[in-house]
Amino acid sequence: MPTAAVPTPSTPDEDPRLARSRTRLLDAATHLLAEGGIDAVTIDAVTRTAGIARATLYRHFGTGTELLAAAFERLLPPVAPAPDHGPLRQRLLTLLTNQAHLIDHAPLQLTVLSWLGMSIAPTPPTPTQTDRPHLHTLRRRIIEQYRQPFDAVLTSDTAHNTLRPGTDTTTALAQLIGPLIFNRLVTGTPNDQQFCTQLVDDFLTSHGPQTTPGQTENG
Repeated sequence: MPTAAVPTPSTPDEDPRLARSRTRLLDAATHLLAEGGIDAVTIDAVTRTAGIARATLYRHFGTGTELLAAAFERLLPPVAPAPDHGPLRQRLLTLLTNQAHLIDHAPLQLTVLSWLGMSIAPTPPTPTQTDRPHLHTLRRRIIEQYRQPFDAVLTSDTAHNTLRPGTDTTTALAQLIGPLIFNRLVTGTPNDQQFCTQLVDDFLTSHGPQTTPGQTENG
């Protein structure tokens, strides 16, 4: 079901007519994206649906990529917050199964991650890079919304007392989330509870406290 349209924020000094035309364009792009996917969001389709001239679209968004990024941001499904108590294994498993559910059952989730990976440079934007503000805003939104719950758990006291010192949260996130995306895109199999449990257990095994050779031999 398409997400309800969200009013587009405007600055206090902005001409109300410009704010309305931007909202109409974004409403049209969001509707087309929700109903027909990326291929449906063309400049002609958006301007025709919105009843807005192409020149006005380019004035607001610059490019079709920028418009699509803004539409994606509107439709991103929410992510459950990080569990704030319990053993590390259970907290990670809860986060991972929530992510797996989004990847398996919210097609837009996987689409936006794939599209964003192809549409933006791998290096973070510099402060002077303002040529694609909506694209960079979408990227920041994904980082904040989807990474922060894992960061909260992986930097908690429980994680500090459970994981090996120096465990990198960025690498940890790739090891936990990466297989979910790969599994869905390449193998086409669902990310079920058993798969998520195996990922968490493998991660905890590889990042648990390191034993010395003497400890391993003597048990």
